Amino acid sequence: MHASGGLVPPAAVAPDSTQQAIGYPSLFLLVLIGALVPVVPTGALVSAAAVVAFHRTAPFSMVLVFATASLAAFLGDVALYWLGRRGMASKNGSRWLEAIRQRAPEERLAQAQEKLTDHGVAVLVLSRLIPAGRLPVMLACLVAKWPLRRFVRGNLPACLAWAATYQLIGVLGGSLFPEPWEGVLAAIVLTVLISVAPGLWRRVRRTPAG
Repeated sequence: MHASGGLVPPAAVAPDSTQQAIGYPSLFLLVLIGALVPVVPTGALVSAAAVVAFHRTAPFSMVLVFATASLAAFLGDVALYWLGRRGMASKNGSRWLEAIRQRAPEERLAQAQEKLTDHGVAVLVLSRLIPAGRLPVMLACLVAKWPLRRFVRGNLPACLAWAATYQLIGVLGGSLFPEPWEGVLAAIVLTVLISVAPGLWRRVRRTPAG
């Protein structure tokens, strides 16, 4: 087959197909791990993947990034909550429950419990969009003994909103620069700034004047 006949040679298709075959499973795995072990910058990963999808001419790339990220985040959150419930029921707890508690300071947990009491499931959606807000709210749900089914109902729209938000950040970065690597860098920098901004603001407020 020749390119002049209107058919694309297999060699020209292979690189993009290979990237997709590797990229989407890798994105799924990393976001899933990031939900279970909250040290992976999952928001930056989704934004970077969205930049690549924005510059790719393959159809449905953006849809695949959104579906992959939201599904991985959802499954990871549900698995972590299930493990946390097992830890709450156990006399010795669990390392997963301890990991949640370490990243949910008493002050943040108290705020999350108050908001959860006042607003219910809506707090789950917001917690996914606020940097470092997911684990305090998840722990508040565990303390309130929410059944897994109730957590799942609230967590589904939370993960969809989270994936859409960080994908939008990636699209913004991709549209500002002609080269994909420039957009990826911009998206990562932006997501890092978003994640550290609340912590910096709290430190500034606590610093006594003078």
